[in-house]
Amino acid sequence: MKSIIQFGILSILLFFASCGSGETPVVQEEHHEDENSVELTAEQYKTVDIQLGTVEMKSISGTIRVNGMLDVPPQNLVSISSPFGGTVKNTELLQGMKVRKGQVVATIQNPDFIDVQQDYLDFKSQLEYLKLEYERQEELAAGNANAKKTVQKAKSEYESMRARVNGLKARLQLMNISISSLERGNIQHSASLYSPINGYVTQVNTNIGAYVSPADVLFKIADTDHLHAELTIFEKDVPKVKMGQKVRFTLANEDKERTATVYLVGREISTERTVNIHCHLDKEDRELLPGMYLKALIESEGGSVTALPDRAIVEFEGSRYIFTEGKADHAGEHLFEMVEVTIGAGELGYTEVILPTNRNWKSAKIVVNGAYDILSKMKNGEESGGHAH
Repeated sequence: MKSIIQFGILSILLFFASCGSGETPVVQEEHHEDENSVELTAEQYKTVDIQLGTVEMKSISGTIRVNGMLDVPPQNLVSISSPFGGTVKNTELLQGMKVRKGQVVATIQNPDFIDVQQDYLDFKSQLEYLKLEYERQEELAAGNANAKKTVQKAKSEYESMRARVNGLKARLQLMNISISSLERGNIQHSASLYSPINGYVTQVNTNIGAYVSPADVLFKIADTDHLHAELTIFEKDVPKVKMGQKVRFTLANEDKERTATVYLVGREISTERTVNIHCHLDKEDRELLPGMYLKALIESEGGSVTALPDRAIVEFEGSRYIFTEGKADHAGEHLFEMVEVTIGAGELGYTEVILPTNRNWKSAKIVVNGAYDILSKMKNGEESGGHAH
């Protein structure tokens, strides 16, 4: 007891001694810096344009990344050849030109065309004679005025000539030569080729004066009003793709996103273990051309998950982080804490985030704009020798 009293008296004497010397005792406050937080002044907060948001529940589907190209259905792409050999007399087609169905695309000439027309007129005249002869022999046979063998011979000659005339008529139709005009005596020196569809010229493989054969493809014309996306997916992803699923794609030379719908799923696996997916464009675009390469995302079914805008998530040293707003020590300043998260699938500007379970995230204020600016200030502050406040 005596020791306690002595200690108390000594403390009082020391206190008055310090007062007498004019010195004020200083209490040292220990400050613990947090390397995962940073403070911004009001001016910095405004300059960076910090925007806050909250964690949202989003229905984010899983996506399959694939490559492909634009194409047209077979009925919308035609190759034009000449049914018969000849020399190109005239053509005005250029690659990229628009053509109408029934428009003349080239004129082919060949002396043989004249021979075919002459043979047709000659044989047709003989056919008319043989028909009358056959009918006359039938009448005679009805009156027992001639032998049955004579009637059969007349019929055979008539049927043979009719077959030859029909064959020549079919050849002339392939040459696009008007039969009615020819029967009026108008022999054409050339034959015209016509476009069977509306579309655009994609290939021109000939020129005036060139000799062409039936095996040569002179022009290719594509109707681009019904382009489709032909995608290639790996075998493992086939079960995830169903008809009616949405596809988002961009062309190799632009950033504009377009959409399509899965229409057909291929039933054959290639030697590269891939399957073709046929998709119809949701919006036709006449500026697109067959053969353009594209990158696409096929959306698969997904549930509702916690998500944040893509710009709210920053990457640093291989990890993903977000910033939450806390209570600053000084008035007018803003405190932000960096929190590590795990990310999942993303689409339409949002990414799934798996958050730590040690806090209530419903009311948390998350930086959704300016996150990288905050990260830069934090790390620059650390490099300069201390915590950035």
